[in-house]
Formats: sequence, C-alpha cells, structure tokens
Amino acid sequence: MANKTIISTDRAPAAVGPYSQAVRAGGFLYCSGQIPIDPATGELIGGGVAAQTERCLENLRAVVESAGASLADVVKTTVFMIDLGGFQEMNAVYSRYFKGEFPARSTIEVAALPKAAAVEIEAVLLLPA
Repeated sequence: MANKTIISTDRAPAAVGPYSQAVRAGGFLYCSGQIPIDPATGELIGGGVAAQTERCLENLRAVVESAGASLADVVKTTVFMIDLGGFQEMNAVYSRYFKGEFPARSTIEVAALPKAAAVEIEAVLLLPA
C-alpha cells in the first residue's frame, strides 16, 4: 500500500466534516471539494455563480500550493452546481484558472451542496517529481 500524507492549510477553509482538505498518495494529490467559504471568516461568501466559483478555485489553489504543486498539475476536476443554468458564468471564471492543456472535467448538477453553496469543485493532481 502506498504511503499517504494528509494535506492541510489555513489558507483554505477547514474541513466542515470528517475529511481532509487533500491526501497525497502514490504520486497523486486528491483534493476534497472546495465550496466558496472565505477562509478568514469561515462564512460562505455572497454573490452569484462567478464569485462563488472564484472563491472555490482560490481555496483549491491554496490547498494545492500547500502540497508543493500548482493548478497546472491538475489532471481532473469535478464541478458540482445546484443549477447548470449558471454553467457559462462558472466556465468563464474557470477558464481564467486553467489555461493551455486543460484538465479533464465533469460538471454535474446536484440538488444541494453544503452550506447552500451554488458551486463546489474538487480536483486530482499528478504531483511534480
């Protein structure tokens, strides 16, 4: 079995349940879903899909960087949205964070997200050697 390391940073919101922000295992980093919580206040941010997507990605970036990686190392994301009607708004923000060789991605509409968030984003990274 591969060694695993728990990744945690105060630059992203603390877990709101029994899970880790990320786990490093076998050359990969598995990041838990990030919702648009301001790490300074612990509160869900206001605003629409664009603002919430940006906060999710900033939180994700903080977790990724705390593991010594960057968003360029992301190989797969999953975006959860409570309304795919906001897809274009989410996609416009998302495209500012991922450029060039885009990661694989799934976008899924769900009935609800923690803390009534509109967006949640998780990622898997191939860590630099």
